Amino acid sequence: MSKDSVVQMWESYQKINPDAPENYEAWAFGDSQEMADELAKLVIEGKKTATASNYTLYELENEPLPYVGLHNIILDGDGEAVAILVTTSVEVVSFAEVTKEHAYLEGEGDRTLEYWREVHETFFKKEFENINQDFTYNMPVVCERFKLVYRK
Repeated sequence: MSKDSVVQMWESYQKINPDAPENYEAWAFGDSQEMADELAKLVIEGKKTATASNYTLYELENEPLPYVGLHNIILDGDGEAVAILVTTSVEVVSFAEVTKEHAYLEGEGDRTLEYWREVHETFFKKEFENINQDFTYNMPVVCERFKLVYRK
């Protein structure tokens, strides 16, 4: 991660948003450089306004869940800051309960629930393999929605 680009983006954002909070998270989507680039591009294009993550990993790493109002600096595959998002809603549901609407808002592939399930099942199975657990359709998923508030 390029700390300079994160700090520079945040300082630029604060100049035009003096009420911005002091705290933010900086992270990239996915688990590869290619995925980070592809999903960051969808955010910048306005197609991606939601994401889903593995609740179990938050528990294991004792990490707080995202929350409404959280500012997120999104990184590309090179770790460069490309956008700032603000979380607008967070809901934890089972994998099987993720909705067509949420799948569409994630902006990936053909934006169908079928596509979402296929790629996310593969992604979550890989995450569970890393912690010696099994994927199930009952696994809790953190469904987060956000709005783009600043971009490079």
